[in-house]
Amino acid sequence: MRYDRMGSEGRDRGQVAIEYLGFLPILLIVGMAVVQLGLIAYVAQQAGTAARAGARAESLKPGTAQEGCANAVSDGLSVSCTAAPNADTVTVTATVQIPSIVPGWDFDPARKTATMPLDSTTGTTTG
Repeated sequence: MRYDRMGSEGRDRGQVAIEYLGFLPILLIVGMAVVQLGLIAYVAQQAGTAARAGARAESLKPGTAQEGCANAVSDGLSVSCTAAPNADTVTVTATVQIPSIVPGWDFDPARKTATMPLDSTTGTTTG
């Protein structure tokens, strides 16, 4: 009795390639989601840095919170800062937009707040 070498194996040729092509979109989406999560964490860290830099700038020279925030973040990110001076402190809230790399995924911006004491020499004269 003679067996055909191709037998049932011959019909299965290419099955692995087809299964791989079916799994590839899922693998790409998972990879993009992991990168997106890293980007969200990075933007949150940048928002905290911007808030601290803006609060420090505002405590030293009133009206410079936005400039301090903008100088503290990466060039590819947009930041807006609002300062709220109190009696002896200043609180700055930095808002940074989170870019999306996965189509259809939109995120709220990252918001961080920092408070710094006002510089004791602000508004005083030496004489």
